[in-house]
Amino acid sequence: MKKIILYIFLFVLICFTLPIIFTGRHSNLQVAEDINEKESKIENVQNENKDEQLNYNYKEYSTVKLLHAKTGEIKEIPIDEYLYGVVSSEMPASFEKEALKAQAVVARTYTIYKIQNNSSKHENADICDDFNCCQAWISKDDRFARWEKDKAQEYWNKIVDAVDSTKGEIVTYGGKPINAFFHSNSGGKTESTLNVWGGTNYPYLQTVATAGEDAYSQYASEVTITKNEFITKIKEVHPDFFINFDETDCIKILEYTEGGRVKRVKIGNLEFSGVEIRTIFKLKSANFNINISEDNIKFEVIGYGHGVGMSQTGADSMAKHGSNYQDIIKHFYTGVEIEKLWEIRTVRISQNFTISCIS
Repeated sequence: MKKIILYIFLFVLICFTLPIIFTGRHSNLQVAEDINEKESKIENVQNENKDEQLNYNYKEYSTVKLLHAKTGEIKEIPIDEYLYGVVSSEMPASFEKEALKAQAVVARTYTIYKIQNNSSKHENADICDDFNCCQAWISKDDRFARWEKDKAQEYWNKIVDAVDSTKGEIVTYGGKPINAFFHSNSGGKTESTLNVWGGTNYPYLQTVATAGEDAYSQYASEVTITKNEFITKIKEVHPDFFINFDETDCIKILEYTEGGRVKRVKIGNLEFSGVEIRTIFKLKSANFNINISEDNIKFEVIGYGHGVGMSQTGADSMAKHGSNYQDIIKHFYTGVEIEKLWEIRTVRISQNFTISCIS
């Protein structure tokens, strides 16, 4: 009888434990399969990104449709070939290597930003070669023709290296390409967009100081015109303009920007922005003083360009003092990151994959 009860007990125990054992084993196998599948996906993404890094073609940004402003011709060229022409046109090839690399990254960022945000500006083109509108560009042949013959190949090699060694790198803020403005010489301080064009105040385009820019020829300039020319030029824009040069305060600067440029100036019976006066008299900068002599008006100007974003001479000065291109970019653009386009894609894939794992 005891044996029968024992057999019954063992039978019941086996009936309960066998399903648990097999279910647990199946669950472990399923978990292992899930983990292996997830690891395989991650590995595939990583391998894919390594391949992209080695053979990167920019995907939808592989070419640029460039409008030649003078002829109206649109030419589609590979983006890096386009950047060779931009960097060689926008920055002297004699500048430091790290400054040229900074220019390459900034020009690439500016280009992609334009493609993404200004697709209708030039109808069938992405960007134009007019520096007053977009950014300057020059062909290799034209560039070689303007350089000294014994320096041309050396300079071109520097340009190509600056672009190729930063391949795919752009400047981002909040994970998106920035509107990467740049200019020749800040005169010691850059300017915010609000004080130049108004409108949007980009958080990454703020006033920053840079030392060493006074060592460059672009730092200071003068414009001298007669009083009659002065009056005529203003009247072309404001026919109601009047000024009495006998009055001691006939020209008075009322306000400066944070970057040291003229914000408001009273001239005769009218008030102007510093940017408007720069435009009327074709000054190199809105950082100016006005001196009145017996017959003439003289503008003493500091800096060259609108003053927003990276200063090219400032970048070269920083490079001479040991800064690399990442340091330079992060100095002129507040709170930004420098990312490769395939790394940005990796982050997005990784985030999507993580969410799918959680859900």
